[in-house]
Amino acid sequence: MNNDETNESNAKGKKVDTPVENPEKSVSIVDEAKAIRDEIVKAKEELKAENDRKEKIQSEEMLGGTSGGSVEVKPKEETPKEYRERIEKEIEAGQHGD
Repeated sequence: MNNDETNESNAKGKKVDTPVENPEKSVSIVDEAKAIRDEIVKAKEELKAENDRKEKIQSEEMLGGTSGGSVEVKPKEETPKEYRERIEKEIEAGQHGD
């Protein structure tokens, strides 16, 4: 066994770096981190698309009048003049027996 294969000091007084036991493991951690990052980015994009879709549907419902709020249309009250004109038209049309 020579000094290059051990962790002991060599003749020059420098310590020999120990070889990495499993270089694939350190590379796979980096690859795994990148894969996780990619998954997060993809999930964010999908969430944004879903939120945009829901926002569009909600705005269309609000503009279309189907957002859940009920708006009652109250009939316009007749003025005495409008009432008289309506009754006169009905009498002329024969709708009243008076």
